[in-house]
Amino acid sequence: MAESFCYIVLPLMRPAIAALSVLVFTFIWNDYFWATVLVQGQHAMPVTAGLYSLNGQWIAAWHLVSAGSIVAAMPPVLMFFLMQKHFIAGLTLGATKG
Repeated sequence: MAESFCYIVLPLMRPAIAALSVLVFTFIWNDYFWATVLVQGQHAMPVTAGLYSLNGQWIAAWHLVSAGSIVAAMPPVLMFFLMQKHFIAGLTLGATKG
């Protein structure tokens, strides 16, 4: 039973699992709302929610916000490029006609 799963089912599910993992990683990485609600201190703030603390009430350090935005956007972009072949295959898995 486990042998048929590893050799038949898992290779067929690999593109769908890869596409789902890229999407879920991106959604969780960009989950700004829960980070601001649940985190109690600045020391535990994730990068995406920590960008908000770079802006003051009267002045904004836009150079720091821009640099932080690039750093915060790198992991999802890198994950997409590393798994691009599987991601596209998972999205177009049922799109063939015939």
